[in-house]
Amino acid sequence: MNSDAMFVQVARRRAGSRQLRTAVLGFALGLVAIGASAISIRELRGLEASDKDHGDLYVQYYLVGAMEGMLEANAQVARTGGKPTICLNGRKLEPRMAKSLYDGELRRNAGLYEADMPVQLVMLNAMVAAYAC
Repeated sequence: MNSDAMFVQVARRRAGSRQLRTAVLGFALGLVAIGASAISIRELRGLEASDKDHGDLYVQYYLVGAMEGMLEANAQVARTGGKPTICLNGRKLEPRMAKSLYDGELRRNAGLYEADMPVQLVMLNAMVAAYAC
């Protein structure tokens, strides 16, 4: 593959990543704009099952938004002199990892979470466990 073809391929990947981030941001802002409360584990499962073609994408977008929101809130705590609870310390955390972090937390603590508990609680606990300070 020549360098021009590699440049085009990298540019396409970055554009796809930007589109995903834009979609997640739009989804999160839409939830805030309508005053939506936190989605429960039960509601997230229902969302996934509601659309056979795109339900898994909706769940991924929601989890990525929750993850990025938690990272930003954690960074804000650190910027104001508080003690952060999530520390990447050079470790990789990519949007594609959100669902596996969430599912892993549910598996590790089976029986702890009830269906009406917020997804954000599960995601926060997953991130703190995986990226403890």
